[in-house]
This record gives sequence, structure tokens and C-alpha cells, in this order.
Amino acid sequence: MERCLHMATIKDIAKQAGVSVTTVSRALNGYDDVNEVTRKKIKRIAEELSYSPNAVARSLVSKKTRTIGLIISDINRAGAKDAFAYEVLCGINDRAGDLNYDLLLFSTSPTKQIEKSYTTLCKERNVEGAIISGLRLDDPYLHEVIDQNAFPCVLIDIPRTGDNVGHITSDSRVGASMAVRHLLEGGHRRIAMINGHDQASVSKERYEGYKDALREAGLEVREDSVYDGFFTEDGGAEAMYQILIRHPDVTAVFCASDLMALGAMRTLEKLGRKVPDDMSVIGFDDITISAYCSPKLTTIRQDKYELGYQGAQLLIDMLEQRTDNRKILLNNQLIVRESTRPLQK
Repeated sequence: MERCLHMATIKDIAKQAGVSVTTVSRALNGYDDVNEVTRKKIKRIAEELSYSPNAVARSLVSKKTRTIGLIISDINRAGAKDAFAYEVLCGINDRAGDLNYDLLLFSTSPTKQIEKSYTTLCKERNVEGAIISGLRLDDPYLHEVIDQNAFPCVLIDIPRTGDNVGHITSDSRVGASMAVRHLLEGGHRRIAMINGHDQASVSKERYEGYKDALREAGLEVREDSVYDGFFTEDGGAEAMYQILIRHPDVTAVFCASDLMALGAMRTLEKLGRKVPDDMSVIGFDDITISAYCSPKLTTIRQDKYELGYQGAQLLIDMLEQRTDNRKILLNNQLIVRESTRPLQK
């Protein structure tokens, strides 16, 4: 005769610990109104009994799934070199785990978004809210998130807020201004810019920072010295080629991403121009490869992990109605390496 195994329940733990079912529930779900001695005792008994909470049953009772989504637009191998999304993901995953939330990853594209709305996606996958990264300003999901306000959402690098919408970003405008000031302090006066594209909020902000620094130095902003590189290495390479042909007097270039800066340096190397002797190049992001390329790239460091970590904290605070804050702005840091130098007289 087969023996039926008994799955431990929350009542079994309560009985053995000599406490109420409510106390066990609050201890296991991380509430801070259970004293530490009792919490440790309950967790030890739960482990001894091999207690495993049934997430589906728990969500039916509480109407909460304790699951959040991360929606990333256009994941592809071309982005593997900068690992930006991966570092953000690590931050989100760590903080969600700390707060006893599960994380689901969704990859989306404009085509998929036409077929399935943000609200439908959240409902079907049973998530309470989502963090969205990599959206363009003309993205269908962005308009839906702002207009419908159905599921709580935190946007990374898109400055939009509302009752159910928060955003987190690093200060792109100040960071860009910091980069250009570094070049100006080295005596450079003809400074070009390789930007991303006009449907990225950070591109607009970094362009404003570029202009701020030039104007502070009393210099004219020449819009014909700004080229889009679409946040790709090849785009940066092509933009650098155009700058060299059309603006031979340029001595320094600010790139709105490290990946574009790597492309720019590739073009300079191909054409026999030395960095930084013939051209200073500064990037933005401080991706891992920036410290290992040759020459090592001077850049503006933004904390990608912290973007994810704080983004998850903000979303969960919104879900648990712990905050009215809907905006987090992180600081950046200038990292001086080998790709910039003072202008030689």
C-alpha cells in the first residue's frame, strides 16, 4: 500500500511553534512586526518541515501574486557588448528577491505591441506591475502606460510620471555637461557630438548638457557638428567618418554612449588618427569594455545596477502604497582614462 505524503501547511508550523497562523504568515512574508527570535524559530521549523508556500493559492487568497515584470524592447545580440540591460536586470532581480517578489522577463517589439497591449500582457502573465526599459518616445506601450494608468509601471530613462507611473534615470544632462567641460578644461574648443537618435529621451538630455557646457564657455553651438549614431558601434563609426570629412578642425568628440565611442575610435584607427594625440574621445555609460579597450576610454559612469535596484524598489513601494514619490534621479561620475588629453598648442 502506497503511503500518502503529507505536505506541511502553515497550520503545522503554527502548532509546532506555539503561535498563531497569522504570526507565521507575517513572519514568512517579511513583515517587521514579528520579533526576531520568533521569526527565526518559525523559519527554522518551516525548513525542518520542508514547508513550501503555494504561490497560486496564496495569490488567490490575497489577490496579490508578488510578481513583477521586466519588459525590455528589442533584445538582440548587438547589445551584448555593452551588457547595459544585463546590469539593470541584475539590480532588479536582487531587489525583487530581497523583498520576496518574483520577476518575469518579457521581450517586446513594436510588432508584438500592436498584437498585445501592455495591460493585456500584465493580465495574462498575472503580474502586479512592470518595469519597462528600452522604449522609444514614439513607442505604443509608452502612450498606453501614460493614458490608461491600469497597471503600476516604472519607466527606465523616460521622464514620465502619473498616479500609477514612476520613472528612474541617471542625470543625463548634467553628465553630458560634465563630459564636455572635461574637454573644455583641456583647451578643446571645437568639440563635436555623436548622439543617439531623436526618439530617445537620454539623447535629448545629453544634447542639452552638451549645449549647456559650450554656452557656459562662451562658445557657439554648431548644430552641424552633431551626428546621430543610433547607440550602435557601427553608427558611431559612420558618424566619426562624417565629422572628419566635414569638420577637419574638430579636436574632440563627446559620444552619448560608450558603444558609439568605440565605433568612433575604430574609424580614427582605420584612418591613421591617434587617440588621444590627434583626437580626444569621451563616452557615456562606463560599460565594462571601456576599461579594457585601447586606449582605455574616458567616460561618464552611470550606475546601471543601481538603476535596476532602485527601479524595483520604487515599483514595489508603489504596489504596497508606501510612497508618493514617482521620480528617482541618480548622479553620474566622470572617469578619466586614456582617450582624452589636453589640446597640444
